[in-house]
Amino acid sequence: MHRTSVIRRAALAAAAVATALAATGCAGQAVGAAGGPASASSAPSGAPASGDATASPSSAASAAGGAAPAASAPASPDAAKVLMAEGTETEQVRELQARLRQLGHFHRSPTAFYGSMTGKAVSAFQEKQGLPATAKVDGTTWAKLTAASRTPTAGELRPPTTNELDKPDERCMTGRVLCISKESRTLAWMVDGKVVSAMDVRFGSENTPTREGIFKVDRKEREWESTLYHTSMPYSMFFSGGQAVHYSSDFKARGYNGGSHGCVNVRDMDRLAAVFGQVKVGDKVVVHW
Repeated sequence: MHRTSVIRRAALAAAAVATALAATGCAGQAVGAAGGPASASSAPSGAPASGDATASPSSAASAAGGAAPAASAPASPDAAKVLMAEGTETEQVRELQARLRQLGHFHRSPTAFYGSMTGKAVSAFQEKQGLPATAKVDGTTWAKLTAASRTPTAGELRPPTTNELDKPDERCMTGRVLCISKESRTLAWMVDGKVVSAMDVRFGSENTPTREGIFKVDRKEREWESTLYHTSMPYSMFFSGGQAVHYSSDFKARGYNGGSHGCVNVRDMDRLAAVFGQVKVGDKVVVHW
């Protein structure tokens, strides 16, 4: 009888311990739901599904009424980090544009501003390299570009003209020449086949075209007013009758939306002034396509 009582008391004690352990597991899960999930070792194997310690963090957060966090993902490597995209304006963008121009993807002077044209050039480069054409420069794209191009020179970063110079006409390759291309809309001041300076130019309209051919500088006028149209023509270098290379404030303001009366308009006054100081009466002028 005494033995039976001892056994019964031992069984009741064991049951009490089990109940206490179960209560500790549920409390731990409840705390975990409010402040983080409990570990698997803190819950008994027989705990109900709502308190299962194997529940995911998302289910624990849901139990607390919060949003479930996204599944963890590995950190993005530096290669995927976007370095430049549309709207960026930095000196690195200027270098980007100069490098793309070396490879024939960008056809304007670097501006340091990442616009839609730069994005298209980047996409073209990415496609050629077998990369996703995102129009954005990430670490991988930049590494590919720097490997495929060279460090731009100062002249490439800030070239003298917005329009890209074409191959000089053969008639411009000897002596001192104002080499003017109607195709690229540029003027190159050349000495012995080398470009000393270059600038954008605009020509006459269909009714008053700029004449083509080989001419020479007949005279120079630092300040001049057209006797026909009564417009200012600073830094005029006359080469064919009344036609001259000269600065045009209209060209600077309106760009290619307008035209001249036959003269070769320049919109960069400072650059033209420097060339005006170097050109001599008698120097050759070539106007060509």
